[in-house]
Amino acid sequence: MRLNFMKWICLLVLFTVIAGISIYSQTSYSRKAGDIELLARVIRAEAEAEPYIGQVAVGAVILNRIQSSDFPNTLAGVVYQPRAFESVSNGMVNRPPTESANKAANAALSGWDPSGGALFFFNPAKVGAKSYVWTRNIIQQIGEHVFAL
Repeated sequence: MRLNFMKWICLLVLFTVIAGISIYSQTSYSRKAGDIELLARVIRAEAEAEPYIGQVAVGAVILNRIQSSDFPNTLAGVVYQPRAFESVSNGMVNRPPTESANKAANAALSGWDPSGGALFFFNPAKVGAKSYVWTRNIIQQIGEHVFAL
């Protein structure tokens, strides 16, 4: 009997650790091929040099914006919102997605949100001191990006 109890305790601890590391959303998103590719292209363009978890977090931020009344309610609307993403302005979003970006897009679309619900991300080394993003509440850093509400 004690062995079964210990197994349950171990499983509970493991679940708690996993849940603490990764936040999963209950929201479901479009799985249309065009949406997956668009999300993956933005992930590549914005976070190609970031670790995989950072790539997923960037995808999650985009999906979080869809759910926020402060942003357009479609993926294309969020991505192509004027001045929202540098990679759209400079054309980098038009490159084909990498395998890692495709996996990150699918992970974000499945509900994994390592950003902690963030609506913004940026690289502090690339943002001027007077940028509005510094007014946002920073909640964490993953790789070179910080994530904010």
